[in-house]
Amino acid sequence: MSLPAPPNAWIRFLAHLLFILAAWTLFIKYLFPVGYALAYGEPWARYIYWDLWPLAHVWLGWVLLKQPSYTRALAVGMSVIEILIIGTLFVRFLNDPEWSIWRTNWFVNKVFVLTCFVLVLAATVPIPKKWKERPL
Repeated sequence: MSLPAPPNAWIRFLAHLLFILAAWTLFIKYLFPVGYALAYGEPWARYIYWDLWPLAHVWLGWVLLKQPSYTRALAVGMSVIEILIIGTLFVRFLNDPEWSIWRTNWFVNKVFVLTCFVLVLAATVPIPKKWKERPL
């Protein structure tokens, strides 16, 4: 069994972007809200919206670097799901926006997540050969 080819520079960039995005998300969604709550004498978990997306982002970043056989399926699937979820949440939010510190943090985080997954999707969707040979 031969090893897969190492990922190109763009795929490595996207993998590391996912790692940074996971760290950013942990700060925005967990550390900042806990610090805020503790500073104001409130229950520590009052402002946390729990989910496991940061773990999913780290997993996808690792998959992009290691390139197991399911890499393309996971990248496309996770990208489509994230784009649909965030798009739906944006439509709901922008119909009646609440620009509190919490919702603004959420919105900024989602803009970065959406951008990342649009780039991942664009990088993993196969390009027809006839387009590859066409000069710009």
